[in-house]
Amino acid sequence: MLSGPGPVFWTAANHPSNMNLVPVNVDAILVGQALPCALRDQGGVLLASKGFLVTSRQDLEAMVGRRSQIYIDFDQSDNFRRGYVNRLNNLVMEEKPLGQIAEVQVSPYDANRNKGVELDNDAPDWLNLQTLAHTMLRDSQSDSFLPRLERLQAELDRQILSNPDGTLFALIHLAGSEVRQYSATHAMLVNVMCCLAARDVLKWPGADLRALSSAALTMNISMTELQDRLAIQKEAPTPAQLQRIQTHAPRSVDLLQQMGVSDALWLEAVLNHSAKTPGPLAGRSDGQRLARLIQRADMFAARLSPRASRTPETPGAAMQSCYFDENRQIDEAGAALIKAVGIYSPGTYVKLTSLEIAVVIKRGLNTTMPKVAVLVNRQGMPTGEPILRDTSQADYRITASVPFREVRVSHSLERLMALTRQVPADRPW
Repeated sequence: MLSGPGPVFWTAANHPSNMNLVPVNVDAILVGQALPCALRDQGGVLLASKGFLVTSRQDLEAMVGRRSQIYIDFDQSDNFRRGYVNRLNNLVMEEKPLGQIAEVQVSPYDANRNKGVELDNDAPDWLNLQTLAHTMLRDSQSDSFLPRLERLQAELDRQILSNPDGTLFALIHLAGSEVRQYSATHAMLVNVMCCLAARDVLKWPGADLRALSSAALTMNISMTELQDRLAIQKEAPTPAQLQRIQTHAPRSVDLLQQMGVSDALWLEAVLNHSAKTPGPLAGRSDGQRLARLIQRADMFAARLSPRASRTPETPGAAMQSCYFDENRQIDEAGAALIKAVGIYSPGTYVKLTSLEIAVVIKRGLNTTMPKVAVLVNRQGMPTGEPILRDTSQADYRITASVPFREVRVSHSLERLMALTRQVPADRPW
């Protein structure tokens, strides 16, 4: 759910008669954990509130009765799936067998039952994709690692081609909204940013794009667990942790080679991805060019993401650090990234001259003038339904970035993702 700390606004949509209910199987409810959203019967009658702790299977059966299926509000479906993400994450952290992890699946539901939103049937479940990337990076010793990596790359490539704005929206939302599964989200976001910049701005050839994609996803594979731990660690890194961070690049190369990776371009990019080497891309080796682009995207994504020890930077500040190199000169790779994804990227929040708060849903022709959906009106109240604005118009220019944590309004991720698709020519902006 797109919500920060503080109250979630109650609207007419919360009334049972106005809800779009979707079914979930009773067996999908996690015993011993608080409910991530309210449970209802087919008529919308409340069975259990969000946060209710199901202490045993017997309690669950008593609550549900003879119903084989119960329902949740479509607008809370992100929370329901996130409960499964957390369960998978816990199994991985406990080093459970992969067979046991694979048995845990998100209970399917028919999203098309929601009559108020047109959903893209080809759109991935980003929370599930995040978890698949998470388990893949932590299971780097498995023979199935490379095939799973190829499948992940193929899915990301498909989304970049079919809906680049939606892909950026989903990953920037995930990166800015939580610290769980940091390494997986970070790797996917760096991958997408780099691939967009290399393909659309730098016009690199296909062989470079393939190696770039692989390197971006696996650059930190030797410290995946450490990355996830540091994201939730409030204390400064220990000397031992700092040593692992400083040596992770060559260790990642060694690990990839042990798994059968022989692509010299891929390996060179991973080896050099942390190097701070300002200057133009020309004159560098092919692997070093790829590495510099990864390094700038890596830095942007890290600054954008929250951690237990610090709050994230605003997207504008993170982009500025990406745009200027170590000598405070315009960085060629950083400039290509900004041109590709925009200063205000899909998934980030902004304040308009109209005093409205909006989320960016599509890049514009200008990097500073994207298409946005207003979520909070000038009186500080939620809009109910998102209102589309074109920030190239003087009345709706962007005046500032807004931190994710300050946006205190709830909206379905799917509902906003649907707005990132191509807008019909006859729709006014």
